[in-house]
Amino acid sequence: MLKAKISALGCFTPPGLLTNQDLEKLVETNDQWILERTGIRERHIADPGMATSDMAVAAARCALEQRGIDASEIDAIIVCTVTPDHLFPSTACLVQHALGSKHAWGFDLIAACSSFVYGSTVGAHLVGAGTHKKVLVIGADTMSRIIDYTDRATCVLFGDGAGAVLIEPTAAGEENLGFIDFLGEIDGSGAEFLKMPAGGSRLPASHETVDKRQHYVHQEGGPVFKYAVRKMYETCRDLLQRNGFTGDDVAVMIPHQANKRIITAAGDRLGIDPEKVMINIERYGNTTAGTIPLATRDAIAEGRLKKGDLALLAAVGAGYTVGASLWRWAY
Repeated sequence: MLKAKISALGCFTPPGLLTNQDLEKLVETNDQWILERTGIRERHIADPGMATSDMAVAAARCALEQRGIDASEIDAIIVCTVTPDHLFPSTACLVQHALGSKHAWGFDLIAACSSFVYGSTVGAHLVGAGTHKKVLVIGADTMSRIIDYTDRATCVLFGDGAGAVLIEPTAAGEENLGFIDFLGEIDGSGAEFLKMPAGGSRLPASHETVDKRQHYVHQEGGPVFKYAVRKMYETCRDLLQRNGFTGDDVAVMIPHQANKRIITAAGDRLGIDPEKVMINIERYGNTTAGTIPLATRDAIAEGRLKKGDLALLAAVGAGYTVGASLWRWAY
């Protein structure tokens, strides 16, 4: 089996900002409470005319430009999102057309906040199988479209953004680089604690569902917080042990940016130096499938992730979905 590596990364966040001070005017909250409870100061918010596919395309173009290749060279496109432009056609189809990737096939992957970890793992296996040479994996979400800005429990958490990676086979001399392993889990017993109740086959859209504001994110924070801390720790611990590593071997842990307290608790339990745990939630909030590529970009920009480093990606999301992956960074 071939080894797969991430060869390029591109990100996009819309220019509009929603600060904690802005939220103080919408709901009963304040900057200090939001910052202490979540670690968030501001979030990027897409203009009304911008959809998830637009952000995905912008991030993909950045990655392609960084790699210096044309979109026509892409073999497959995986768009990780819970906020597709439409239920169908898939957002991957829209991205493929906009990019001009005329030789690519693809699909959308829905695993909430774990989507990017899942998608990049699928991309690595497509490349590792030898059937694909260039796979584009995009995490993109326009969360502002499904957030109730009268619900102070959820509206302070989420923002919009996208990130894309190009996954290719390793070259000669790079056998020690790239994708190492993945560990995942789903647990449907937690489905009721974080969901968008209406809009699917269980509860189709109606006047009643709109009136009851059931097309927005609904969350019970307590159970979600406890599960996320426990599972992010356990999954990362087991993945490291399975591959003969400890927290000391990790150059940077890049977790899903849902809540600063979840991230620090998991990092502490893993025994990873806080300086090695990437946190950028302050500037973006929770962009769901976009958080890990955005955090990876910032880790590279800050000199915290370099070629040859061991990177640990981890996420817990609605469903529940859980995933962690290990990569030896390739550029």
